[in-house]
Amino acid sequence: MQATISLSDAIEADEVVALYKANAWSSAEKPTQLLAALRNSHSLATARIDGELVGLANAISDGHLVVYFPHMLVHPQHHRQGIGRLLMQALLAKYQSFHQLMLTADGDATSFYEAMGFTRAGSTIPMWIYAGTEH
Repeated sequence: MQATISLSDAIEADEVVALYKANAWSSAEKPTQLLAALRNSHSLATARIDGELVGLANAISDGHLVVYFPHMLVHPQHHRQGIGRLLMQALLAKYQSFHQLMLTADGDATSFYEAMGFTRAGSTIPMWIYAGTEH
C-alpha cells in the first residue's frame, strides 16, 4: 500500500501518542505538550495508509531563513518502505529556498539523513538538556 503524504496539522491525540509509543519516544509520556508542539509547528507532514497515521515529521522555523526538523518518525511496521523519505522530501521542498536547514541525527538515522543531502555541520557539536532516556 502507498502512503499518502500531507502537509497539514490534522492529527488526533490517540494516533500521535500511539505512533510515538510504537517508536519508544519519551515525548509520548507528555501527550498534552506533544500535541501542542506538533500543532504549533511551522509545518507538519503526515503519512497515512488507509487513513491510519503511520508517520510524521515537523518543522520549526523563523519562516524566512532557518528551519529545524526536530521530529521525524515512522511506525516500525512500516520502516524501510520509503515513507520517511517521502515525509522529508515534502518538508525539504517547502523549505528549499531557506539559507539553513538543520536537524540532529541519532544513531542509524545518520545515514538516512546523509542520503537526503544533509552533511555534518562543520565543527559544531550538538548539545542539549534532555528529559528523555532513550538516547
